Amino acid sequence: MSEKATRDSFGEALKRLGGEIPKIVALDADLSCSTKSNMFAKAYPDRFFQMGIAESNMIGTAAGLAFTGFIPFVCSFGAFVAGRYETIRVSIGYSKANVKIVGTHAGLGIGDDGYTQMGLEDVNVLRALPGITILQPSDDLTTQAAVRFAATHVGPVYLRLTRQKLPTLYRNEQVFQAGRGILLKEGKDLALIGTGATVIEAMKASEELSDMNPWVVDMHTLKPIDRALVKTLGRSCKWIVTVEDHNVIGGLGSAVAEVLAEEGFAGKLIRMGLQDMYGESGDPTELYEKYGLSSGAIVRKVREVI
Repeated sequence: MSEKATRDSFGEALKRLGGEIPKIVALDADLSCSTKSNMFAKAYPDRFFQMGIAESNMIGTAAGLAFTGFIPFVCSFGAFVAGRYETIRVSIGYSKANVKIVGTHAGLGIGDDGYTQMGLEDVNVLRALPGITILQPSDDLTTQAAVRFAATHVGPVYLRLTRQKLPTLYRNEQVFQAGRGILLKEGKDLALIGTGATVIEAMKASEELSDMNPWVVDMHTLKPIDRALVKTLGRSCKWIVTVEDHNVIGGLGSAVAEVLAEEGFAGKLIRMGLQDMYGESGDPTELYEKYGLSSGAIVRKVREVI
């Protein structure tokens, strides 16, 4: 099974789309080698802007470019770009600027770089903005599809990407539809919902929990959440488990909880992720185990609760 970091898939997709859509421009905050926007920069140097370590300026410039008809992709680590919330809120959100925000190095999966580089609250921050679409693809092809959607969708988009390599899960881009989760496996009383890097962990856990025949869902769109799919799970399941490389407050688990609460879910929701705490430096595999994101941790939690 081939593996690729979704940031690499993004770089390749943006470069390819740059040839198809001349209005695409890219801006980076001195991290183009890490965000992989350097692929676009090499192909289209006159449409790439290296803004330095000045994320707020980059965001404001992108909004201006959007209002003159361009399609800007602004790139940085998720922890850094979401940290410029006030500028995003006014220049992109309130102004309804057609800007695509790309946040790489999401979550604990970046490993040794440690907490200061980890995007662990970015979804929480940006999900509150009206009108923004938030995408977190789980493999190479869904990332390419997500980038294409972002480039052609009119309105703000936040694309959350990994540093670590993820296995290929899908055979074609058509499986991705923004706003609609992917049902990987239909089951009975238990559902496992992952997003981004945790989808493969949910799939592995489902194999170890085969006696419980769990549903498995790839919730690649965090906003707007697939309400219809969540409602289906709520009607069908007694236990629903969400797994995210993010703080459990304000991310996937919160989005699912909101739908279930409004629909009168009578079962139990288990939100797995960082439990209102900071991350730390370490080996990604060990961090996933310690903070409850690994397939083994999911299995143990399910066996404990059920």
